[in-house]
Amino acid sequence: MTLSKSYNYASHEDYLEGEKFSPIKHEYRQGEIYAMAGASDAHETIAGNLFALLRNHVRGTGCRIYIGNMKARIEQADVFYYPDIMVTCDERGRSLEYFKRHPRLIVEVLSPTTASFDRGNKFADYRTIETLQEYVVINQESIGVECYRRNAEGRWELYPYGVGAEVRLDSADFECPIAQIYEDVLEIG
Repeated sequence: MTLSKSYNYASHEDYLEGEKFSPIKHEYRQGEIYAMAGASDAHETIAGNLFALLRNHVRGTGCRIYIGNMKARIEQADVFYYPDIMVTCDERGRSLEYFKRHPRLIVEVLSPTTASFDRGNKFADYRTIETLQEYVVINQESIGVECYRRNAEGRWELYPYGVGAEVRLDSADFECPIAQIYEDVLEIG
């Protein structure tokens, strides 16, 4: 998804109110609002595949999973993002209707135009969320899942997964063959 700047400065309240009625989604970074472009078939299929697998896995655990339309509020970075997938198990966020503050897992499917931002500034913003345990980026053009996991010392470690791998997401106590994430998208030989 491509981001393009839409407005000059907006307050949190104006942004949130505008998003309720906007026909397109926008992300918010330190008072600036950026329109989000639509996603490709591969992007949506990959996100949908992983969402379906995770949804069945977290059912009945008290955790909630969101796909694409729930905002993540990152106080320290002063941003609102729309992660492709977000899992939260924190009771503090139950009453928040339009955004969540305490995710434990965030997944972004990389687009060619946003891959650098998703791996760079966006990941830096996500790292400031104290409850976040894993940040996952998924390549939509070739088989590849990168799982960044916070270790016991608070440092982020990379766990890459390729063809034939079992993808492990500790934050959700979840594991699946990488082929299931890419089902109907890329041939895995």
